[in-house]
Amino acid sequence: MKTLKTIPNFTSQEEENTFWETHDSSEFMDWSEAKKVRFPRLQKSAKTISIRMPVDMIEEVKVQANKLDIP
Repeated sequence: MKTLKTIPNFTSQEEENTFWETHDSSEFMDWSEAKKVRFPRLQKSAKTISIRMPVDMIEEVKVQANKLDIP
């Protein structure tokens, strides 16, 4: 069994994202010991709605949603 590296403490989500984009998780975790997890009662955190809005306002809302990583 190889020695695993220690996962550093991150000061922000952005710092953590950058770290995992540039590092292989198998150097930090033994995936052979991973267990499957089920979330049977997981609820949606967003709800789709339909409203009428001016086209230019819709475009601005889409831009803002994209900045906030909202689908």
